[in-house]
Amino acid sequence: MKFVVVSAKKATLKEDLMSFEALMLPHLDAAHNLAKWLLRNEQDAQDVVQEAFLRAFKSFSGFHGSNGRAWLLTIVRNSSYTLLKNNRVADLTTPFDEEIHASDDKSVSAATILEHSEHAELIREAMDELPAEFREILTLRHQEGLSYKEIADIAQIPQGTVMSRLARARAKLKEYLGARMSK
Repeated sequence: MKFVVVSAKKATLKEDLMSFEALMLPHLDAAHNLAKWLLRNEQDAQDVVQEAFLRAFKSFSGFHGSNGRAWLLTIVRNSSYTLLKNNRVADLTTPFDEEIHASDDKSVSAATILEHSEHAELIREAMDELPAEFREILTLRHQEGLSYKEIADIAQIPQGTVMSRLARARAKLKEYLGARMSK
């Protein structure tokens, strides 16, 4: 009788693993991308993604949603911010000052710069200069193509805050890129 119970548990575990792999593995690159932009360190990003996948697998039986990507990215985001909080508190609390960060230069379009691949290193440097909450919003919107609602769900903030942060992040990115391009 004990053998039947063990076999049933193994079969259920195998089914869970197969379901988990089918739903979550396609989002591995998105999870890594988000962690890498938030943490700015490849090793930390790999560690966070691995931890996030383990946490997601342990909690997978409780997942009943339809958007596995948003669920996984929420876990990655929370794990990343926990690591940042423990190691680099200043990164989370960089204030946005409207007067300092306002830009009057309308000549350089951030979207135009982003379209040109020869500026990839410049864009990476500009993104690294942004506070974590701005990097997060830009990454989720422009690199992962998530909707405002999905970003709001992942970041656990209102959609209006997503739009506001996105506008501020774009302005800050545009300002930085404009200054660098004019040199």
